[in-house]
Parts: sequence; structure tokens; C-alpha cells
Amino acid sequence: MNSGKLYVVATPIGNLDDITFRAVETLKSCDFILCEDTRISSRLLDNYKINKELVSFNARTEENKIGTAIKRILQGENCSLISDAGTPSISDPGIRLVHAAHTEGIEVIGIPGANAAILALSIGGLPTDSFIFEGFLPQKKGRQKKLKELADEERTIVLYESTYRIVKLIDELGVYMPQRYVVVCRELTKKFEELWRGSPSELRDLIYTKTTKGEFVVLISPKNWKEKNI
Repeated sequence: MNSGKLYVVATPIGNLDDITFRAVETLKSCDFILCEDTRISSRLLDNYKINKELVSFNARTEENKIGTAIKRILQGENCSLISDAGTPSISDPGIRLVHAAHTEGIEVIGIPGANAAILALSIGGLPTDSFIFEGFLPQKKGRQKKLKELADEERTIVLYESTYRIVKLIDELGVYMPQRYVVVCRELTKKFEELWRGSPSELRDLIYTKTTKGEFVVLISPKNWKEKNI
């Protein structure tokens, strides 16, 4: 029996129209779909009239469900891996499954699409020739150490932050990187998308006049970079 394939499929980060034709066709043709939250993914599938088996596959269940998923693929089923938003395995579950698939000789095929970090870089106006993606900083242990390390970074820094810690992050940047230029992207591609730019102190004043609900991508300029250098 021939093995099936594992498709790593990027989905929209907000606006449901931001999905490729290839992604839709892949989801329609596969045998089952691994997703973080079946409720969230059901909205996307319903929108495109895709009726497939959805299997919850998140940070808590990934380790326990890898074996079953790999077995099904080896028996000939094709599987699509998606996340709640954007590209799977990038600050999202999936990388251990992808590694396991390669180990078992399963063909892994990427279906590219939306990615919040790349979108923010493309519209943020900071240098993009070299950047470092750090995803979510540690919530507690190691957070201050990481910020101290990033204070010497000579590339554009890309971070993800939640609605619960965005104000804290701006305050921390004011302590560790007060002279850096910062771009904050809120709710990219969604109805209330916003982009704020300035120093940490400027953003701190601004942020108290804005809502901080939603998902955030934060860009931090390289060390010693000045706006006129772009």
C-alpha cells in the first residue's frame, strides 16, 4: 500500500478571503484535517463548503495524537495540517508532526499562504533585508533575559504578543530599548486592523487612547538604526 501525504496548509489570519485556490482544493481532496480548534476551523471549512473529518490537534494533544495521524497517513490517507490562523508550525503546533512524517519517509508538501510576521514586515517600513523572528517571548521565566539579549540585536526583530501583555511589552521596551523605533500591528487583515509607529514612549502614550484587544505583531528596529536610514 502506498503511503499518503502530509499537506501543511496555510489559512487566513483574519479575512477569510485570504486563502489560495490551491489551499481550498487541497482541503477538499484530503481524507482528514488536523486543526487546533475544530470550532474555529469549522467556520473556514463551512465558508468554502468543505466537508471533511476534523481532528483536534493542539499544543496539549499534539504529542499524543502524532502516532495515530502518522499511522493513518502510512495506510494511504492524505492529511492536511492547519492552524487557527496563518501558517502551521510557525509559533503554532505541528513541527513535531512534520518531523515525524519525514522520519517515516512520508512526503510533506507545503501549501503557502498568509503569515502575520511576513505581512507585518511588508507594511511596517523597517529594514527587511535581515530580520530575526522570536515569536512569543517567555511569559515569566527568561523574559527579562531575552529582552536584554535583543537589546543588542542588529537586525529587525519580529515578535508576537497577546492582548494581555501588549501594554507590558511596550513598557519593557521603554526600559530595555528606549531609543528603538517600534511598529505595532493590531488585528492584521481584520475589520479593526491598525498600525502604530514610534518610540516606546510615544507608543505608550498612544496605546492608552486605543483598544488593546486582539492579536499583535511587533517590529523593533535594528540597534543604531535611524528612520532616515531606510
